Amino acid sequence: MNLLLFTREELDRALPAGDPRARHLRTVLHRAVGEEFDLGVIDGPRGKGRITALPADGSVSFSAALGAEPPPLPPLHLVLGLPRPQTARKILQECTALGVGALHFVATGRADPNYAQSTLWSSGEWRAHLVEGAQQAFCTRLPVVTSGRPLAAALADLPAGALRLALDNYEATAGLAEIALPAAPTGAVLALGPERGWDGADRAALRAAGFALVHLGPRVLRAETATVAAVAILKARLGWL
Repeated sequence: MNLLLFTREELDRALPAGDPRARHLRTVLHRAVGEEFDLGVIDGPRGKGRITALPADGSVSFSAALGAEPPPLPPLHLVLGLPRPQTARKILQECTALGVGALHFVATGRADPNYAQSTLWSSGEWRAHLVEGAQQAFCTRLPVVTSGRPLAAALADLPAGALRLALDNYEATAGLAEIALPAAPTGAVLALGPERGWDGADRAALRAAGFALVHLGPRVLRAETATVAAVAILKARLGWL
C-alpha cells in the first residue's frame, strides 16, 4: 500500500487490530508512535497521518492532516463486455491505478450472463479492488462503476460529444496507436468486448452510436491485458497521463 485510504468517518477513530491498514502500519511500515505515514480520503484530499498510540491489543490510533482537494479523473469511460469475475477483478484494480473516470461492465451477445450474478458484484466486493488500485497509484479518486446493464442501455447514457472507439480484432482496419484523433476532445469512450469478442449485433450498436473500430495489432491478448494496453495508449495519445 503506497497510500492508505480512509473514509472521512474513519479518520475520527482508531484502526482495529484486524484491519489490514493497521497490520500494514505495524508489520510492514513498522511505524512507531509519533511517526508519519501517507494517507488520503476516498475521493478527497491526501495528507499525512501521525501515529498517536499503539495499544497492546494491536489497534492503531492516529491523527490526520489533510491537504488540498485532488484534480478530477480524466474524462475517460470504459465500456466492457462482462468478463469472468477473476478477470473483472484485475481490470477494476489496474484501470483504477491507471486513472479512468468510469467503468461500465455490460451484457453483450457473447458475454456469459452468469458472470453478472457473481458475488463480486452482489456483495460489493468490486469496490475493494478500486481502493486497492487507488492505493497502489497514490491517488484518492475512484472511478464510477456500473455492471449488468445491456450494451444498448450503457451506450445511451454515454456523454455526448466524446471521442468513441471500440477495440475489435476482426473488422477494425486501423490501429489505436495510429488512428487520427481530435486535438482536444471533451471526453473519450473506449469499448472492449467480452472474452469471446463482439457479435454482429454488438458491432451494429456500436457503429450506430458513433464508435470507430480499432485494433491493437495482430496479437490476440487476454481481456485484462488488452484493457491495460488500450488505456495506456489512448491516455498517452490524448495527453491524459
